Amino acid sequence: MLIESVPNYSEGRRLEVVDKLAAAVSATRGVHLLDRTSDASHNRSVLTLAGEADAVGRALEATVEIAIRDIDMEAHTGEHPRIGAVDVVPFVPLGETTMEGAIGQARAFGRGVAERFGIPVFLYARAATRPDRVRLADVRRGGYESLRDEIATSGRGPDYGPPRTHPRAGAMAVGARPFLIAWNINLESTDVDLAKRIARRVRESGGGLPAVQANGFMIDELDCAQVSMNLLDFETTPMWRVWEEVRAVAAEDGVTLRESELIGLAPLAAFMDVAAHAGTPSESPVEERFEAAAAALRLRDADPLMALELRLEAARAASEARAPGQAGAAGS
Repeated sequence: MLIESVPNYSEGRRLEVVDKLAAAVSATRGVHLLDRTSDASHNRSVLTLAGEADAVGRALEATVEIAIRDIDMEAHTGEHPRIGAVDVVPFVPLGETTMEGAIGQARAFGRGVAERFGIPVFLYARAATRPDRVRLADVRRGGYESLRDEIATSGRGPDYGPPRTHPRAGAMAVGARPFLIAWNINLESTDVDLAKRIARRVRESGGGLPAVQANGFMIDELDCAQVSMNLLDFETTPMWRVWEEVRAVAAEDGVTLRESELIGLAPLAAFMDVAAHAGTPSESPVEERFEAAAAALRLRDADPLMALELRLEAARAASEARAPGQAGAAGS
């Protein structure tokens, strides 16, 4: 059973801690670490890993142990909503793996880490056992501080683990879901209120685009405001449609778009859809079509290996090229 996971950690400034998290994944046989991204303003890092389901679970559990030791939520600050050191752990089915299989994996992992580490775990998305916890935003309502104060009351008790936050690591959301694209659009403006207004206009909950979640932030290191988004279903609302909508709303205030940035990876089909919309022939080489998509989205640090399938193919090839004594070890 092949699974992808994109765990989010509440640390984006002390890169030596992120190095430890990434190393734990790379050291796990049967898993490929496909991507790592850190953001200082959000004080958050995201790893993308894929492999055999059991191996993915072992790799994730190893990172939980590190995060509990090295990340203290009582001292954590950052722009992004969060409830714990290991904030979110989604399980995404790949290949022939079914969503039911991913749900089972998510629930087993959540139960296991709650028992081992004494950390409260909340099930969300397809793994949720309660309708009011399907949306991650509802689980994280009020952030770490609110959950810490309310977890024993108001029906906010966890699915697994104690009815109190861990003294250092807070809590954890664990779920199963289809592929999600975490994608930001940076404005040629420092007006964070504008970014928030754009986010309200384009997200589904505000009557905007289906399957789009969005919020607005100020990104100090880039000196610009940002519309930060999760695209929950790129087939329903493709990336090009989101780009055009954000551009149109920003233009109402005379603001242009600087660039976009991908957090983690995206399915190859999402980029090919943008390329088709940009007029690139479907018979063109994949690399050429990716370049057209990246140009249309002004994608920062664009690389064809941002496509999950291409990154996984490269990781497998690198693993197979190792010496026989190392074959099958965790990948790049």
